[in-house]
Amino acid sequence: MVTDIIENEEYKSIMSDHARDIVIHLVESGQEFAITANIKGLSFSPELPLAISEKLAPFSLFVLSNYTFDSIKLDDEYIYFEAGFGKENFGSLVKVPLFAIFQIIVDESILFVNPIATVEKYFKSHKFKERSMNAFKMNSKNKDLLEGV
Repeated sequence: MVTDIIENEEYKSIMSDHARDIVIHLVESGQEFAITANIKGLSFSPELPLAISEKLAPFSLFVLSNYTFDSIKLDDEYIYFEAGFGKENFGSLVKVPLFAIFQIIVDESILFVNPIATVEKYFKSHKFKERSMNAFKMNSKNKDLLEGV
């Protein structure tokens, strides 16, 4: 069954490495590209204002061109880039786990598709829960719900 494959840690590692190899190739070739990524795995520094983060789609598109392309950094597990969000062009450093990249797009063609980015269990680690709780706490409407927590 396909679930047995995409929930396998070894396959997750293969897909992450493949995404990393493609990104390295594109960056070294000077080819700008876009990614769609599962936002459950992303972190932003500084955190995005709630008005912006609430508008992000579950699988959001990030166009890595111009300054954003030039700001790309990569390690074994993550791609990092600086991007502007919203009308105010709110600047933030985006940290994307390679396994959370769902697609890599060049021009208008999909170059890479990663089913691992859809597997919920990979996004249930403590750091992702903590990020969600911080976003929840930032919403003033939730203040009454958190008394005593």
